[in-house]
Amino acid sequence: MAGLLDGKVGIVTGGGSGIGREVALRMAGEGAKVVVSDVVDDHGAETVSMIEAAGGSAAFVHADVAVQSEVEAMVKFAVDTYGALHLAVNNAGIGGPAAVTGEYPVDGWDKVISINLSGVFLGMRAELPAMVASGSGSIVNISSILGFVGFEQSCAYVAAKHGVIGLTQNAALEYGTQNIRVNSVHPGFIDTPLVAQAGMEKGSDLWDFIAAKHAMNRWGKPEEVAEVVIWLLSDKASFVTGSQYVVDGGYLAQ
Repeated sequence: MAGLLDGKVGIVTGGGSGIGREVALRMAGEGAKVVVSDVVDDHGAETVSMIEAAGGSAAFVHADVAVQSEVEAMVKFAVDTYGALHLAVNNAGIGGPAAVTGEYPVDGWDKVISINLSGVFLGMRAELPAMVASGSGSIVNISSILGFVGFEQSCAYVAAKHGVIGLTQNAALEYGTQNIRVNSVHPGFIDTPLVAQAGMEKGSDLWDFIAAKHAMNRWGKPEEVAEVVIWLLSDKASFVTGSQYVVDGGYLAQ
């Protein structure tokens, strides 16, 4: 049976763990050739090994999404390695410091914005011309439920994720007639290594408190986000562009 992404070439940023890794695995499983990028080389290489062990095709490239030259090199690597670029998932991101807006560290703001917002811009800036050259494309930008609402002590993260919506809509308007679709996905709280790095432990009072904020009273799983991303990348979503897809277990419904 043919995969949903047969014959396609795709990039996943932040593909070394969490949602990015799951998306890369699913993309390859649906027949795409996948370029995995990350700033942690061992993690990215491990994702590639997992794809190859399952019979897929993948390659790793180190790329910091906040650095224009590295992002451009990432896209060039994909085209040079596989001959084209049709798919991109701009997923790389960080959480940032926790502080109220009036005390938020400026260096923390700059870092979060450079990765979570400018990184998406730089990604699309390099990916879109390559997709035009390939004749078609689909981009999924990973935002967050915090692209719609505020969250105390997270002004940089919230601002960046709101900004991703605007970038997504603008690119969708600009490239719709060139057979390129651009959408965003907005996960709720997902059980990923990023969460562990933030000090949230399963079974803790904080973990349970956040779970209760979701109508389903649990955290999400990376594979639940990946399912939506793969659909948006595929021709099954051929008339979907400039849209925001929430995968949040009912967080925003409350």
